[in-house]
Amino acid sequence: MPRPELSPEQLAVFERIEHTREHVFVTGRAGTGKSTILGHLSFNTSKIIAVCAPTGVAALNVGGQTIHSLLRLPTGIIADHDLDQPAELKKLLAAIDTLVIDEISMVSADLMDAIDRSLRLARGKRHDPFGGAQIIMFGDPYQLPPVPPRDPHERAYFHDTYRSLWFFDAKVWLDTPMTTIELTEVHRQRDDRFKQILGAVRHGEVTEDQAEDLNAAGARPAPDDVITLATTNATVARINAERLARITGRPLRAVAEINGEFRENLYPADEVLELKPGAQVMFLRNDSDGRWVNGTIGTVSRVEGTVWVEVGDEEFEVEPTVWERYRYRYDAETKKLEKEVVAEFEQFPLRLAWAVTVHKSQGHTYDAAVVDLGPRAFSAGQTYVALSRVRSLEGLYLKRPLRPADVIIDPNVVRFMRESLADG
Repeated sequence: MPRPELSPEQLAVFERIEHTREHVFVTGRAGTGKSTILGHLSFNTSKIIAVCAPTGVAALNVGGQTIHSLLRLPTGIIADHDLDQPAELKKLLAAIDTLVIDEISMVSADLMDAIDRSLRLARGKRHDPFGGAQIIMFGDPYQLPPVPPRDPHERAYFHDTYRSLWFFDAKVWLDTPMTTIELTEVHRQRDDRFKQILGAVRHGEVTEDQAEDLNAAGARPAPDDVITLATTNATVARINAERLARITGRPLRAVAEINGEFRENLYPADEVLELKPGAQVMFLRNDSDGRWVNGTIGTVSRVEGTVWVEVGDEEFEVEPTVWERYRYRYDAETKKLEKEVVAEFEQFPLRLAWAVTVHKSQGHTYDAAVVDLGPRAFSAGQTYVALSRVRSLEGLYLKRPLRPADVIIDPNVVRFMRESLADG
């Protein structure tokens, strides 16, 4: 698929990463093109980079590895536990110029410090932050918080050791400069009033007028085919199952083919996918020929061995696609970092899409959506993520009016963003 052109703002960020050794945190509202810069960097950098992310699904999306598997870190709180580093791991980590971390907002302070210690140890540079490697981080702390530990001992450890759970409160940043760059140009929404309201929701500073505009726009019945963004898997599964059952006819039942180590919680699509003509579906990957993108919504038109999907006025034959899980490997002969495929998952790149969780909608754009926050929003950034998936106020439908309690902002994020952007 042709890679999108960078805007001048995005290009300036790429140039800064490429031509300095600074540790850079690239942030910005939903739809400002953080992923676009990361993709451009992966394909165009002259540096030896490794790309990683805190979760398996996020790592799959950026063609990288999870942080834990790349650095061979133990799970749970790492603190000052011994790190096991075989010779081949040391060689691999010593070969990296730049470590790129996507969805950094989900990385805890403890994991950030473990990344620092691991790189110092492997590269034999104990007094250099990250062992002299450059760290580039992408993410928006206003959207996705780190997952708090369930164990009371782990919670107590965090409370005594760190100012907060967030990556930016790791000890390494106390004496290591980090450059924060906030992208400001929104490419997803064109509607200025909606952009303004979304900015207010992101920062938790919604005025009464803005709340009224939002609720007035959303308070109308949604057309039958508009996707619902819900907060729980149970709500999503129920809506999709009910809607599929309403369609008569036998479903096509496609079972994924899985080779190599692919844990169930990392599956990029349903292991068993049931489709019928008339089913509303969402594409889960960009098409190499540019016919659809990750998040495009269509309707199954025919099921005959393979699947045809109508998007707008066009009908496309959809073939199963292969997702590859990668691992970085150091090749001693070429002295280069190689990426090897360690697992494959083959399935139609489709998911039933009368409903999807807010979490899974991350990174997608919809022309229209129903936002269903259930009884209440329950995590910081959840309402902002849901609302900011939609292109315009005209495309927004609310299951119930939003209340002030639905806009949850972590004061640690406000503090960090204020301080880091004042320094920049």
